[in-house]
Amino acid sequence: MIERLEELAREEYIARHSSDEPDVLREITREANFSLTHPRMVSGHIQGLFLTIMTRLIRPERVLEIGTFVGYATICLAKGLPESGRLTTIEVNDELRQRIERNLEKAGVSDKVELRIGDALEVLDSLEIESFGLVYLDANKAQYPEYYEILSGRLPKGALILADNTLWGGKLWRGEYHDPQTEGIRRFNQMVADDARVDKVLMPVRDGLTMIRIK
Repeated sequence: MIERLEELAREEYIARHSSDEPDVLREITREANFSLTHPRMVSGHIQGLFLTIMTRLIRPERVLEIGTFVGYATICLAKGLPESGRLTTIEVNDELRQRIERNLEKAGVSDKVELRIGDALEVLDSLEIESFGLVYLDANKAQYPEYYEILSGRLPKGALILADNTLWGGKLWRGEYHDPQTEGIRRFNQMVADDARVDKVLMPVRDGLTMIRIK
């Protein structure tokens, strides 16, 4: 209980010393907590700010997001795009389509975002991966290694991959966890660590965020 109170105090302190969360994003989080089974999948205020700032720094013309959920991170990425920039986002769950489209419209970024519904591995086959300067990876954790094989082999030099949940709640270094999601993240993390073609750093942001730059 004391540890949880300390964590909440830390989160509040971080939020108070960062840019404010836009009202539309706060509303999206509130709706997800009220109506969805896994609201923790929403990226959240601080990680969302990080995505926006990183996009503004990199200024990519094209961004790819794998795993949309309700569109919180999508909006944050789109807000950071240059005027001519465009974002393609992939979501497997067609039941979320209307919610995503509504959220993008409310945030005023619909004209910058192309939503693709389908299995990410199949959709990736139809995309020109070489055209993306930034990729945000936050989909099926069991398939992270497969996503990485495709992305790392086709992204241009200097492109950046941001992979979410790479600490996976602390399960990775505990021997009793062998479910497909945990094993997928373990394999992915090791693949990235062993890959001499990229610069990488795993940061303790939220549930772990790995930055991977194609050399």
